[in-house]
Amino acid sequence: MQMPVNEFKKALASDTTQWGCWAGFATGYAAEIIAGTGFDWLLIDGEHAPNTVPTILAQLQAVMPYQSAPVVRCVNQDPALIKQLLDIGAQTLMVPMVESADQAAALVRATRYPPHGVRGVGGGLVRATRWDGVDDYLSKAHESLCLIVQVESPKGVESAEAIANTEGVDAVFIGPADLSVGMGHPGNPGHPEVQQAIETVIKVAKAAGKPVGILAPLEEDARRYEALGCHFIAVGIDISLLRQSAMTTVARYKKQATYNASSTY
Repeated sequence: MQMPVNEFKKALASDTTQWGCWAGFATGYAAEIIAGTGFDWLLIDGEHAPNTVPTILAQLQAVMPYQSAPVVRCVNQDPALIKQLLDIGAQTLMVPMVESADQAAALVRATRYPPHGVRGVGGGLVRATRWDGVDDYLSKAHESLCLIVQVESPKGVESAEAIANTEGVDAVFIGPADLSVGMGHPGNPGHPEVQQAIETVIKVAKAAGKPVGILAPLEEDARRYEALGCHFIAVGIDISLLRQSAMTTVARYKKQATYNASSTY
């Protein structure tokens, strides 16, 4: 059996913007619904959604037949958790709050087998190898993996150039909400200082040859970030989409304000 192709990593090498959606319901059923709607990629959120390794596995299995490529976000930078996520078949990982090149390099090592890293060998126990069905998995695994590091703090912005130039880092993702809080402008990622920081990260990441992504539920924001050079942009959050649709529907029949999505997440 050949190594499964990482369609998301393959798409990042193209010139086409990849439009994504946050999957926060933590169930395979909901993830499969979103996967069938046409988004290029889905972020299975292990940081803020109530996910565990088994629920992430269920979502990876649910979306596998669809064109939407799954990206799994870790709750933290724990190498043991990263090992588990890779073993259940996650090929693209997004890791939050990376603030230095040293942290980025440690994450690269967590995704590599010795002598290039510290990932433990699961062999026939794990889905990633298709239970020992993938030919020469140990020597080829890194080729199909995509590591996305999140820059979402003032310290991360300061180190963005070094982070982006770290060998083994495949892409950089900007977190506007955490960045705005860290810069003293909570709930206001549109503040000029925050926007300047975002533009700085985009510029240095692109100079390093690394694709840049961002979360932007408002179309005006998404289009602006696309024009600035962001290559993969999450433009929806499944929970917000449900709430917005439900409130819009009930507002037709009751006198209440409709819900407006924001980009403060």
